[in-house]
This record gives sequence, C-alpha cells and structure tokens, in this order.
Amino acid sequence: MESTSLLLEPRCDLAYFSELEVRWKGMTFSGSVGSGGASRDSFDSSYQAKDFPENGHDHEAGSPAGTNRSRQSLFFALLKLGLVAVIVLALSGSLYWAISISTSARGNVSHGYRQLQEQVVADLVEIGELSLGNARPNELEFCPPEYENFVPCYYNVSGSSDLADSVVPTEHERKCVRDSEKRCLILPPTNYRIPLRWPSGRDFIWKANVKITGQEFSSGSLTKRMMVEEEHISFRSDSFMVDGVEDYTHQIAEMIGLPNESNFIEAGVRTVLDIGCGFGSFGAHLFSKQLLTMCIANYEASGSQVQLTLERGMPAMIGSFSSRQLPYPYLSFDMLHCARCGIEWEKNDGIFLLEVDRLLRPGGYFVWTSQMNTHRSLRDKENQKKWSLIHDFAENLCWDIMSQQDETIVWKKTSKKKCYTSRKAGPAVCDRSHDVESPYYQSLNPCISGMRSQRWISVESHTPWPSRVGLNSTELGIYGVRPEDFVEDAASWKSVVHNYWSLLSPLIFSDHPKRPGDEDPSPPFNMLRNVLDMNAHFGGFNAALLDAGKSVWVMNVVPTNSPNYLPIIFDRGFVGVQHDWCEAFPTYPRTYDMVHAEGLLSLGTHQKHRCSMLDIFLEIDRILRPEGWAIIRDRTHLVETARSMTTQLRWDARLIELDRSSDEKLLVCQKPYFRKQQ
Repeated sequence: MESTSLLLEPRCDLAYFSELEVRWKGMTFSGSVGSGGASRDSFDSSYQAKDFPENGHDHEAGSPAGTNRSRQSLFFALLKLGLVAVIVLALSGSLYWAISISTSARGNVSHGYRQLQEQVVADLVEIGELSLGNARPNELEFCPPEYENFVPCYYNVSGSSDLADSVVPTEHERKCVRDSEKRCLILPPTNYRIPLRWPSGRDFIWKANVKITGQEFSSGSLTKRMMVEEEHISFRSDSFMVDGVEDYTHQIAEMIGLPNESNFIEAGVRTVLDIGCGFGSFGAHLFSKQLLTMCIANYEASGSQVQLTLERGMPAMIGSFSSRQLPYPYLSFDMLHCARCGIEWEKNDGIFLLEVDRLLRPGGYFVWTSQMNTHRSLRDKENQKKWSLIHDFAENLCWDIMSQQDETIVWKKTSKKKCYTSRKAGPAVCDRSHDVESPYYQSLNPCISGMRSQRWISVESHTPWPSRVGLNSTELGIYGVRPEDFVEDAASWKSVVHNYWSLLSPLIFSDHPKRPGDEDPSPPFNMLRNVLDMNAHFGGFNAALLDAGKSVWVMNVVPTNSPNYLPIIFDRGFVGVQHDWCEAFPTYPRTYDMVHAEGLLSLGTHQKHRCSMLDIFLEIDRILRPEGWAIIRDRTHLVETARSMTTQLRWDARLIELDRSSDEKLLVCQKPYFRKQQ
C-alpha cells in the first residue's frame, strides 16, 4: 500500500515538533505513534540480542556448577544495577539539559545546540516508546471499493451498488443500526487529489473527488449548474441562474426592502438555511457578504448537493424534511431559502411549513423560488389549488407576504405573539411536552414551536453581526450562563487557538512564514477550510478562530449526552447541529480538513451501553480528508487510550503534555493519504 503526501517533509517529525516547545510553554512530548513503530521493534530485538543472551546470562565452558554460577549471578545482578543507575543518571541529565535549552530565549540557542536538543528529545521519546512494550494493536484493513462514498445510516452498500445508474431518484430515510457496520478504513476514489484550498476551491474542484454521472445536469434545482472540464468542475457566478447569483440575491434584498444584499447584516440576517441548495452557489455568494449559509439536502448516491458543496468549502450536511425534525434548535435561522428544492409544501397538512416556522427566528424570512409561482403556471387549476393551500397555511402561521417577483416569493414571520391568539384558524401552539428546543430527529410536530421561549427575539432586535458573537449578560442569563464563565471560556480558547496554529504551522501554510529550505507555497496559503468541532460547548473554538482572522467555518456539534448549548451557538451567529457520536455524522467521506474534540471522550465514561472509542475514531477517519488533522484534548488516560487507536487507523500522531499540574493531554494527528492498490 502506497502512502503519499503533498505536504512538505518532514511534516510530523519529532525534530520539528520539539522546536515548538518554545512556542507552547510547558509542553513536552511523551511518545509517538506511526512510523516509529518499525524502528522500535527492530531496536528491541537488537537490544535483546546484544546485551541479554538466552536465559539472561552467559555460560563459561568448564566452570564449576555451583559456586561459579552463584558468583556469576551476583556479578551480573550488580552489573545490571550499575547499568540502570548509569542510564537513569544519563537520562536525568539529558532531560534537565533539554528542558533548560527549550526554556531559554530563542536568540541564545545556537544552531548546533538546537540540533543536539532535537536529538535528545527524539531519543527520550524513543525510550518512552520502549517502555510501552511490544504489544501493538493490529492495523485495520481497507474497505472494499464500494465503500468509497459510504454514508452510514443512509447507504446500504449491499443493496445500492447500482443506485448511481438508476433513472429514478431514490429517497433514503435516516436509519442508524449500531454494531452492524464493517470496521475498515475507507479509501479515496481513484485519482483523488487534495482539494484546492480556499478561496480557489470555492470555484474549482477536482472532478475525480466527487461522484457524478451526468444525470444531475438535466434535472433538479436551478442551482445545480456547473461546467465539467477534463479534470475540474467549475462553478461560475453566471451559471447559478439565468440572471446570475448576484442578481438573484440583489433581487431578494430589494424584495425585503434593502438597497442590496450587502445590507442583509444590517437587517439582522446572519444565518441562512438553504434547502436543496444545489451545489452551494447561493451560500458561496452570501459568504462574501458575511452571511453564513447551511446547505441541507437528501442523501444522493451521485451528484450529491451536500458532497459538492462541502468539497467547495461551504457548510453542508445531509438533512430531510420528509418525516423528522432537523437536529437544530427552534428559532435559529434568520432566513430559510428554497429554490426549486423539490419539497411539496402543500402536502401533509402543511407540516413542512411548520418545520420552516419552527426553525425561523421571529421576523425572519422564508424565500421560495418555484416555477409554480409564475402567472403562466397558475393558469393550471391543480397548481392554483396547491398555491391556495400554501398561501392560506402561511397566513395562518402569521406570515406576511412581503413581495413576489417572477418565480420568487418572500414571506416574513411575525415577531408579535399576540397574532397567534387572534387567529381564527390554523395549527395550535405546541404544549410544553412537544415544544422541545433541540430535538434529535424527532417526528415532525403539527404545532407552532418556540412561543414560550425567552429566545423569542426578532431578527431586527438581535445584536448586529459581528458584535453578537460576544453575548451580553442579559442574553447569557437566558441560558443560565454566568458572564464571568463566558469571558473566561473565550479567553481560554483564544490562547488555545494560538497554540494550535503554532503547532500546525507552517505545515498548513497559514499566516506563518515558510521554514528554511522550503519552497514558497502557492497563495492563498490556507490549508484548512472545513472544521468540525465534536464537542463545541459555547462555540468558543469557533469564536477564537474568527477572532484570529482564520478563513475557516466551523460545524459546531453538541453531543446528545452533553449540556445543550446549541441555542447559544446559533444566537452567536454560528451554525451547528445536535448529534449522537455513537451514530454516523450526516456527511459524506472526506469532507472536513480538521476535526477537533475537547472533552468528548470524557462524556461517555459514566454511561453504560455506549459505543466503543474505536467506533468514534473510525467515524473521524471517514469524515477526515487525506492529510487532514485531528486534535484530541482530554484526560490523560483517555488520550493515551486514543493514542493506541491511531496505530490501528494508520495515522501519524503525537502525544503532548499540556501542563505538569494538569490531568489532560493533547493528541495531534494527521491522516495519511493512502492510494488504492493498482
């Protein structure tokens, strides 16, 4: 099996990481996983063969059987004790010397001493590895080729081998069955290439990285337009719609009463949910206006809207309005957008519109673009009936039509609660038992949610972006969070992000100069774009990345077995989702550049019948792109257990001590690029 990397070598070597001791005060390495395994085994065998003959001592021919053996035993015992004492003294002196060098000023350390220090640290790590013994977990096998686009909970491999060739699109309901999936490592497709980095990757992606058959060009949303070249797929602004994405968003802004789309932020619009998003062009354009757009679409075996949107570096996840609520809190999005998204809003007594209402903030906007809305289409009696059902139901939800132009209609959700009590018809307001703030794939509710929430605040009344990132004391009081805890959390994450970037740079070529001897990287330098935080808490990691000016977006995940802070994350102007990490995340393989988990492993330690740590790490491996990074921070014994798993996953990994007084350690890993066997 061939392992290749586009990053400049040495990318994870101990010598490079030892240089970072000066940058991150108090950190030392306690071990490594990966390529060190082979050298460790050979070192063990040679050491035993040379210094410890069979049975532990030599035999002199012709020596007396009794006294001589006793003297020899005593001699070798004293010799061993002496060797041990010498080794301990040598290691202690070397360690003290290495630490004294690493804590001294960088300008006072000469190049020669730096090389010696690197060698000492590497030797100490090697000896630390020897102390772990020879037991090594078996490396996992690679999955069969049919798993290259495997999405658990949606994709039945054995029964879906020819789904991509099917003329009729297939609906896939989410169905997760634990302990039923094959434990193996998913290989990338043939000719897979590391994606172009942001912002170049927004407009061009490698054709071999996604699964397309050609059928997606002739059907589906207006937004599903792209130009397929020999190696690239290009997404140009003028291919979004007839008039282009810029004209389309400008039209929506005018319908709301704004001069142009640059004024969305001033009107309180920051987060957008794009239903059936095509390939993310609407969200890509809005991102330049400081809006954050989450794309959701059904699972698709070929030409997936979610897969291509993520490949472009935009937020997306598999989600469906078919039967269950999406795992977002109520009152979370400032705008919901549907451009020929394929949902029949008039069906099931308007329950899909109720889900839109649940997700919309008071005063938020629902933008619907459909061919059915044109005057020509409404000449058909069947379309007239459908339109009347949708119009009347929206009115009973206390939505007001702001404007209609061509195919596009914009509704505005009321911010006045008294509207619901003055209605003569329409769905009832949910009682307390059905008004769940962050449901996890619960059945769709036939009632109006969020009326009792303290988060019932109109989009216009929210603190404008980007100031809303730092919630005030009144807003924090809604969640029972003390301002001092929030401030402390924010300060801590700023320091952590600075240290993470120091650890990974210049390997990710972001905001840092190249190392001596390396060639100049091609701009725009940023090697990270899609980031997934597995245990987001308040969203502090996201906020710190934003504060540091990193051109990334973060999928903030709140585990179902942790305190539910997902509403805080949305109210700060970020996006996220609730998720059970014993189930597969609703995304395609190879869709994130970095996965971060702080305290995630500790959440399941006191729960019975939880999934294994290996299952969680296999899911991380499925999500990570080749050469992607995983950063795990948790209690020492859990991180050390996780470290052994990285051997099974074939990751390059380094274990880092954070602080001598802390019971936590940091595990920094990189997933290698394993090509298919030819």
